[in-house]
Amino acid sequence: MKQWCISGQWNFSGLALADAPPPDPGPGEILLAMKAVSLNYRDTLMINRGYGKLSGELPLVPLSDGVGEVVALGEGVTGIDMGQRRLPCFNQLWLQGEQHDESWAGTLGGPLDGTARQFMAARANATVPVPQHLSDAEAATLCCAAITAWNALDGIEKGSTVVTQGTGGVSLFALQMAKARGATVIATSSSGEKLERLKDLGADHLLNYREIPDWGKAVLALSEGRGADLVVEIGGGETINQSLRAIRSGGTLSLIGNVSGSVAEINLPHVFMFHKRLIGIATGSVADFRAMMAEISSTGLRPVIDDTVYDFQDLGLGLALKALPQGDHFGKVVVRVD
Repeated sequence: MKQWCISGQWNFSGLALADAPPPDPGPGEILLAMKAVSLNYRDTLMINRGYGKLSGELPLVPLSDGVGEVVALGEGVTGIDMGQRRLPCFNQLWLQGEQHDESWAGTLGGPLDGTARQFMAARANATVPVPQHLSDAEAATLCCAAITAWNALDGIEKGSTVVTQGTGGVSLFALQMAKARGATVIATSSSGEKLERLKDLGADHLLNYREIPDWGKAVLALSEGRGADLVVEIGGGETINQSLRAIRSGGTLSLIGNVSGSVAEINLPHVFMFHKRLIGIATGSVADFRAMMAEISSTGLRPVIDDTVYDFQDLGLGLALKALPQGDHFGKVVVRVD
């Protein structure tokens, strides 16, 4: 089989397409013939060992997201049909409940070998079936960004107000999921063109944060002075204070990224006097995946995919990974495997 592998050195020079023997599923595992994979910013960091010791060791098969078709069952596996499409959950060791530190050893694409290969073995109890209405490319996008957005929206329901930032994968999923629940969504971006696309996806209010740098105050105006119930915080250092201003008393800031910086100075009295909550979100458990899949099946949500879909072989994956940080895409970047 073919697989992409980082070997020899932690950088793009160490990334290459190579031949490898197909794995055999061990006890409690299934073998997946991968149909499509998708990219996250985590993958570009991982190539340069951006997660330190959590990156694992070389050689390493990259990528965390993908979907495959079951082609073999390991000993003891029951209740899974041959030919069924299944998604290998990002964290193979986080089955339910709160995450424990030891589960970080079970994340795909570092330290465990990831999805960028034609065949992969995965723990049967850490895979979930894919909603039938989704294409392979759409299903391949759910492993990291979708589950992060789903967990970030905990408690959001009809009548809630949610603020999303930008047009990355988590933000787009958060917008779609919040609208499917009946929430009002205020979307921010620095691009007028992308704001129009967010409007097409259902955003109720649009804020260009370059034109309105004090956008937290603008959120208050749009919510009749009350503030948002939740902000999905992507920016980090340069946006977190605007986000804290935007949320209502008792509201929540779901922190999932630090695109604009890792260090921030926060007005702490503004937080504790108004009972505002800040919670970190990093993907989810297998049980969370099952619940999210049920919701996606019920609502008919379809992930947004960028217009450019890359091929697995030749230079496709390398080109996709190098293009991702440039930010020219809209929606998830997908690589077709089969």
